[in-house]
Amino acid sequence: MRVKYGILAAIFSLIGSGAALAHHSFSTEYDGTKTFNIKGTVSKVEWTNPHARFYVDTTDESGKMVTWNMELASPSALARNGWTSRTLKVGDTVTVTGYAAKVAQFRGDARSVVTADGRSLFGGASDDGRPDAGLGQ
Repeated sequence: MRVKYGILAAIFSLIGSGAALAHHSFSTEYDGTKTFNIKGTVSKVEWTNPHARFYVDTTDESGKMVTWNMELASPSALARNGWTSRTLKVGDTVTVTGYAAKVAQFRGDARSVVTADGRSLFGGASDDGRPDAGLGQ
C-alpha cells in the first residue's frame, strides 16, 4: 500500500512541476531593451491562462506580410486594467508597442495597445518583472 501511495505522490509531483515550469519570467523570453511599435489588423485572439495572446497581421520592412504573436498578462490581470475577452476582435486595427522576443522573430510582449477608436490599454501587470511594470496601474 505504501508503494502505491509513493507512486501516486511521485506522479502528482511531476504534474505540479510541469505546470510551474510552464510559466516563464519576462527576462527569459523578452529583451527589455529591444522595443517595437507596429500597426496592423488583429487576426486571432486567445483569452487563456497563463497569458492571453493576440496576433497582428502587418508588413515588415521589405513590405512582406507577417503575423506578430503578442503576449499579454493573464486574463485576470487584464480585467483589472479594463480589458474583457471582447476588447480585441478579429479585424480590429491596432497599434502595439512592446518588447521584442530574444529569439523568436515577430513575437512580442505587448505593453500598450491602442485601438482604432483611440483607446489605449496597458497589456501587463503591476508585478510582471518587465522594465515598465506598474506604470499602467
